[in-house]
Amino acid sequence: MVRNCREVKVREVRFLGAWDEPSDFVELTLESPGWAGYQPGQFAMLRPKHWGLELTWGRPFSISRADEDSLTFFFQVVGRGTARLARLLPGDEVIVWGPLGNGFSSPVETPTLLLAGGMGIAPFRGYIEKHPTPEFLRLVFAHRASIDSYPYQLLSDKVRAEAIQEKSADELPMIIERIEREVAGAAGGIVLACGPLPFLKTIQASAKVHHVKAELSLERSMACGVGACLGCVCKDGHDKHVQVCARGPVFLADDVHL
Repeated sequence: MVRNCREVKVREVRFLGAWDEPSDFVELTLESPGWAGYQPGQFAMLRPKHWGLELTWGRPFSISRADEDSLTFFFQVVGRGTARLARLLPGDEVIVWGPLGNGFSSPVETPTLLLAGGMGIAPFRGYIEKHPTPEFLRLVFAHRASIDSYPYQLLSDKVRAEAIQEKSADELPMIIERIEREVAGAAGGIVLACGPLPFLKTIQASAKVHHVKAELSLERSMACGVGACLGCVCKDGHDKHVQVCARGPVFLADDVHL
């Protein structure tokens, strides 16, 4: 039995987005599994009890927020597993194991730039809620879908925040340049980033050039979540293979190959 594996019930499944348009962006809230605590940036594995042999493995999701009452995830429907998770009903039972991996550091009274790309906004909800000095935080959120599809308002109500939307491929170079400038301007503080691989590569390269401390949360396909299956390996700064689920998903920018 996996440590910290619990069976909990679904509280709510909520689709985010414009009310008059179909949405595949989902906020899933479960009962609290009674964990002693979690560090924002960690993740959990989810597997509804009614899944049969057709879907053997659980699905990994960054923890959006957690407290003594509930556990919340934010995801986009992209395949069979997430589609079936989106159809859960209140009262359905879900097996959840976690919190897994390493989270983001949380320095006090240090200028901290949060860079989120698309679904990479998920862990920053809990990070902002738990941070002891949120006045030192600033969020820059790059996205493609409508802003209503993300829990952006919940974050921007608490910290300085700005959203930049990529409406067409022609705008991508300008967004990359903007992210590079943001990283360069973070010297003396720290950058925390979560998002797709090209987004993280841009941040990693800029952080190296400008000598900025940065932490990157990696996305990988995971089957077990505890380092046993070796399905999520990457290379660290010493060119050694390491499991993202066990050694990450958050790495120092100069300690991982992307």
